[in-house]
Amino acid sequence: MSDQEARVVAQVDKRLFLGGQWRDAASGATFPVEDPSTRETLCEVADAGKEDALAALDIAHRTQREWAAVAPRTRGEILRGGYELLMERQEDLAVLMTLEMGKPLPEARGEIAYAAEFLRWFSEEAVRIEGGFSTSPDGKSRFLIMRQPVGPSMLITPWNFPMAMGTRKIGPAIAAGCTMILKPAHQTPLCALALAGILAEAGLPEGVLSVIPTTSPGAVTEPLLSDGRIRKLSFTGSTAVGRKLLEQSAGQVLRTSMELGGNAPFLVFDDADLEAAVDGAMLAKMRNIGEACTAANRIYAQSGVAAEFAARLSERMGALRLGRGVDEGVQVGPLIDDKARQKVQSLVDDAVGRGARVLVGGGPGEGPGHFYQPTVLADVPMDSELSYTEIFGPVAPVLTFETEQEALAAANDTEFGLVSYLYTRDLNRALRVSEGLETGMVGLNQGIVSNPAAPFGGVKHSGLGREGGRVGIEEFLDTKYVGIGGL
Repeated sequence: MSDQEARVVAQVDKRLFLGGQWRDAASGATFPVEDPSTRETLCEVADAGKEDALAALDIAHRTQREWAAVAPRTRGEILRGGYELLMERQEDLAVLMTLEMGKPLPEARGEIAYAAEFLRWFSEEAVRIEGGFSTSPDGKSRFLIMRQPVGPSMLITPWNFPMAMGTRKIGPAIAAGCTMILKPAHQTPLCALALAGILAEAGLPEGVLSVIPTTSPGAVTEPLLSDGRIRKLSFTGSTAVGRKLLEQSAGQVLRTSMELGGNAPFLVFDDADLEAAVDGAMLAKMRNIGEACTAANRIYAQSGVAAEFAARLSERMGALRLGRGVDEGVQVGPLIDDKARQKVQSLVDDAVGRGARVLVGGGPGEGPGHFYQPTVLADVPMDSELSYTEIFGPVAPVLTFETEQEALAAANDTEFGLVSYLYTRDLNRALRVSEGLETGMVGLNQGIVSNPAAPFGGVKHSGLGREGGRVGIEEFLDTKYVGIGGL
């Protein structure tokens, strides 16, 4: 590591953050955090166990009533302070993120700004929690509607957006008045711990937030979800894990938000602006090295433009510079670990074995890290594994369609329903296809849909609930109705 990199890692407290206090794990255990571009250990982080998790729950439960009574404006100002500190320390935080998960520095800087925006957005929503008052239809009573925090919340975040997924959950929870326990992915605990320190510095009271990195997620989450004092679970991760967490949440009938896997179709019609479509495909496919649930997983190009689109996309993908994310000019970093790289290679090998052609890339990158070349495949058969498996890597399979109906049928032929993309200059087609796509979000002539001011979430096996936008805070609020009689 360079001196700057060592300094950035050193300034993060590596202990558990339990209700505002930094503590070693009760067992004294730690685990290594790896730089995926070099496979070298960056540092050791405290490894939480069941005892630590229950200690965090004790704190969250004990603090909930007091925190819920804090004025909305005060909660909003804490969030605003967190926003300002994130932006002030954007460069150091970006380096930290790149070191622990690999994305190039320009993207890491963008994620810090994106993450900070959730704190700013929900700082404004904190003072806009509304109830209602009305007269009953028969005029004999009044209806008073209150909005109250759901209570102690368990937040589980993934490794691919380690700062933004934290603020996307913490922001509305703070705004609503909920105490929280955050369990970050074990691959990327440093961003979560840095965020905890920043929020404490911004004035978040002790007891409101705990952060418990762990290499034994089941041992930590199961006792919390079955305890009865946790009242909300917000999870971002794979559909397989989400299903298990839903089963565990059923016993205590927990409120749940699930942002799960994706299998995004990207439709390019004959009348599309082809250069804009290639630009959009690069964003939708290569954001975060393709390690995103919103990544374009299946690219469908209409037969009239398919060959030219694939050629232009291949030229752009082949020109990308692969390397360590902190190095100047690098555009594609490593995948998170070797298991991820092996999965990507297996999907490419399966497609090629079934008749797909490699236009560019197709194999691992050089160096000790978990690198994989930006890859474009043409003539991909519909029965290939990558047609129905989330790739989570820099591989763009291009498939061909003839008609709008065929494109819609192919796009919807999946258990997932997070996001779709389409490029067309025909307004009527744009509306028809947008309405027909079975996803929670649609990118119409744009390759990125994520925005803190918009509701993020999917349908089918891609999840439950929404994060961000005006509805994001609703996930952390209960509705109470008071019927007033004797009038």
